[in-house]
Parts: sequence; structure tokens; C-alpha cells
Amino acid sequence: MWMGIACLLNARRSGRTHFRFTLPYYIAMVIPAFALWITEAPFFAWLVLATLILLGDKIIWWTTERIWGPFWLSNSPR
Repeated sequence: MWMGIACLLNARRSGRTHFRFTLPYYIAMVIPAFALWITEAPFFAWLVLATLILLGDKIIWWTTERIWGPFWLSNSPR
């Protein structure tokens, strides 16, 4: 959840393209984290989830900035 909030604040401040897409992604990742917490999952499950979250973040970052560029068009600091 804290990563989603950080993305929201960074999207407003910097205008980077990927922040607009990682925000909903991180908020959605709260659901599987909550499910692991409720079921008292083993440590390995937490490592798998963390890896998936970070991998998804990198894929979103790379894809969105390759397609639309590093800065959102309406808020370009260039």
C-alpha cells in the first residue's frame, strides 16, 4: 500500500509516465498480500509475491515509458 501512495505522490510531482500505471497495480497487489496475511502463508509464499510485484513493476515501467515516453504529455517538464 505504501508503494501505491508513493506512486501517487511521485506522479503528481514528477509527471513520469509509469507512475500513473504502477499506482493501480500496487493498490491491486494489496489483495494477494492481504490473502497471504489472513491465511498465515509460509515465508516462501511472501518471497514469491514480492518477486511478482517487483517484476510486474519493472514490466509496467519499461512498457509504458517505451510506448508513451518518460513523461506524461500534459505534464512534461522538458
